[in-house]
Amino acid sequence: MFQTFETATRPENGPPRLAALRAKMAKHALDGYLVPRSDVHQGEYVAPADECLAWLTGFTGSAGFCAVLNDVAGVFVDGRYRVQVHAQIDPTAFTPVNWPEVTLAAWLRTNMPNGGTFGFDSLLHTKKEIDELEKRLAGSGIGLKPMNGSLVHAIWDNRPPPPSKPISAHSEGLAGESSTSKRTRLGAVLKEAGQDAVVLTLPDSICWLLNIRGSDVAHNPVMQCFAILQADGSIIVYDANPARYSDVASHIGTGFQVQPVNEFHAALRAFSGTMRVDAASAPLAISQQLAEGSANTAYGEDPCILPKACKNAAEIAGSAEAHLRDGAAMVEFLTWLDATAPNSRLTEIDVVTELEVCRRATNALREISFETIAGSGPNGAIVHYRVTKDTNREVKNGELLLIDSGGQYVDGTTDITRTVAVGDIGQDEKECFTRVLQGMIAISRVRWPKGLAGRDLDALARYPLWLAGQDYDHGTGHGVGAFLSVHEGPQRISKVSDVPLQTGMILSNEPGYYREGAFGIRIENLIVVEDAPALPGADARTMLSFRTLTFVPIDRRLILTENLTNDERAWVDAYHAQVFEKIAPRVTSTARIWLEGATAPL
Repeated sequence: MFQTFETATRPENGPPRLAALRAKMAKHALDGYLVPRSDVHQGEYVAPADECLAWLTGFTGSAGFCAVLNDVAGVFVDGRYRVQVHAQIDPTAFTPVNWPEVTLAAWLRTNMPNGGTFGFDSLLHTKKEIDELEKRLAGSGIGLKPMNGSLVHAIWDNRPPPPSKPISAHSEGLAGESSTSKRTRLGAVLKEAGQDAVVLTLPDSICWLLNIRGSDVAHNPVMQCFAILQADGSIIVYDANPARYSDVASHIGTGFQVQPVNEFHAALRAFSGTMRVDAASAPLAISQQLAEGSANTAYGEDPCILPKACKNAAEIAGSAEAHLRDGAAMVEFLTWLDATAPNSRLTEIDVVTELEVCRRATNALREISFETIAGSGPNGAIVHYRVTKDTNREVKNGELLLIDSGGQYVDGTTDITRTVAVGDIGQDEKECFTRVLQGMIAISRVRWPKGLAGRDLDALARYPLWLAGQDYDHGTGHGVGAFLSVHEGPQRISKVSDVPLQTGMILSNEPGYYREGAFGIRIENLIVVEDAPALPGADARTMLSFRTLTFVPIDRRLILTENLTNDERAWVDAYHAQVFEKIAPRVTSTARIWLEGATAPL
């Protein structure tokens, strides 16, 4: 229900572990060593066996890394985690670094002025990442040394075993296309590019391609494996436990084989022909092993990424149904919260527990889609806050409660944030909430010419906050999978995203505002890209728009109606009317009464 890794990642564990790592560095003649958050599959969410960054430093965020030198250890975190990192690390051992404002190369140039050897595990970093770092370090005298194996693994006593859990078939009805068809289609792409095969390293790509799902990583229905897809559509999967595929082999179809994972690297060295490798996601070690043999390496994007992102009609229909089911669970939860919070001594753990109970009551939940964020008062200002027994806080009257959560259902993945009032809330908080709402409405309503990317829309969500001299330090939206990863690329609504938005892409719409030590606000719906309806007098050019998938009330008590435009008020009222129409038939009579009030016109 709530974070259980805290015992192994307490700040006081950091200094002795750091000392042990430095001793291991000395044995390898290293002046520095890079400890990433990612695993060999470059996943945002990793199995317990791969929690190297958290185990070493105590920092449990989903992004970041640690650069360990002989006299300083920098923990690099982005804007989502700058409050959290200070609470989780020992400041006598580790130094937080604001990233990406400060790059690793710039930091190394400052902290290794006399040069030296900086080591890294070639299985835990991509070719693109290392090439860029090497380029930025040119002329510094700092040399990069690839290592075969993790130095953190070497000092980690009682490290959990790698996962190998059962896998299951994902029906063709929900997938909208057979695995054989997908593999034939992508094989033709390889053939047209003059490539004989592609190596696949991303678990969600392999799951999507084979129409199967796993449970090797918490909250993500994927299994950890590698694969080589041939231009003829045949595929070999390399897995630590080949036997677990016996029940899904016929579902996957012809041209499927599975081999032990310890044969994967030998297969790379033995490969002859042209192999596509995604330099942005595949470990550097794969390129090194191909180079040891006779293969010709062609760098290009994982061919599954874009087709996976552009959901077909069956996937979109499934996601829409999952959101209605999840919306009903959220309404049952909010009904309970409104009745309970003002008069009881609820804690954040109570909130997290009850919300999961409501989702499990659907009898359709496979897993929550990430650890629920329930931040009351100042904890809401920690963007990716995760409650633990140590941080658990009472939900107090007069404070905001930020709840970010989601569910994994066989027909879709959900992700929703609502910020709610507990008791009477101050004017300042309501003004900030209304600005965040205006940004969310702007994204919901926007139409744009086909070809624009997320970076072209991101400012729309920030504009109301910018007018007040405010902003937030995270993207406005991320891609979401179809019963796959809750964070899925390549699409994003972000200042840095240049990927054109295409029909079928599902994204989050989640502007926010955070005041350290006081409160946090975020409002999030999931949206899907569609062709925009034609308008009288419009140009002939193709326009795109978003359709909202999430239907849960937005807390009317926090909205300053007088600060909204007429169009914004109309959007809220129309949205709430849809919420009532779609969700009321799915909830209990008590929740229906609550819902009627929560969706009343402004």
